[in-house]
Amino acid sequence: MTTATNETTEERQRIREEDLPELLRLIKGADSVELKVSIASENQRATITGLPLDPVEAQPRQIFFFDTPDLDLNKAGVVVRARRIQGGRGDTVVKLRPVDPAHLPPEVRKSGSVNVEVDVIPGGFVCSAAMKGKTTGDQIRDAVQGGSPLRKLFTREQREFYASRAPTGIDLDSLVTLGPTFVLKAQFTPRELNRRVVAELWFYPDGSRILELSTKSLPDEAFSVAVETRAYLTSHGITIGGVQQTKTRAALDFFTGELRQETGRTKASARAAAASG
Repeated sequence: MTTATNETTEERQRIREEDLPELLRLIKGADSVELKVSIASENQRATITGLPLDPVEAQPRQIFFFDTPDLDLNKAGVVVRARRIQGGRGDTVVKLRPVDPAHLPPEVRKSGSVNVEVDVIPGGFVCSAAMKGKTTGDQIRDAVQGGSPLRKLFTREQREFYASRAPTGIDLDSLVTLGPTFVLKAQFTPRELNRRVVAELWFYPDGSRILELSTKSLPDEAFSVAVETRAYLTSHGITIGGVQQTKTRAALDFFTGELRQETGRTKASARAAAASG
């Protein structure tokens, strides 16, 4: 029984053989590859203590996503995000996924603001095109508090990129704010790997957490880096099993759930007021 369970877990973490040609094709057309693994909650403390992480050096961040209450952007493969970073800095991103690098418009592919990346997690992968922009933490805070239009956070190029896939009739200023999610980011460069590893701990308001470890590579070294990184984590007792959660999806689900509850309470109060009147 135990063996069968272990085999099933291992199979879930392995990319299917029939999907490998597609993965190779996407990697060939990408600018970079990011290898990610999320750590199950019961293993997070052991992971943090087992790696050369300095919690004092972790950088706090606030992450805001923007979508409709029904997540119409997410359904259309669009992610809109703003991030406040310690020290007054901030940045924004409009991300399309999945994408096929071979089918992106030439002007998008040549843009210095766009990075085409294949994200690989145990058992799966997706290719995305992210267009980044710079702003400040104060500007983000002003926008999410309603002091300025949301579109002002994004460059003209980002707005055009957004319009290329966003559903008709859903402009940036009509989106609702989902967040913030509080994040701690730390990084280290183990001698065994000689490359940077990033650890992000995402805290959700209900007390749940996601710990993600990631490292980036060039397309032509992705497979060797994946093998070396997995060996490094295993040698440090890091358990990779469990359901692989995505940070973005978890945040979207949590905050839209809160939004629906608030809407329900508002409607209930309105009905009670009407009945008493």
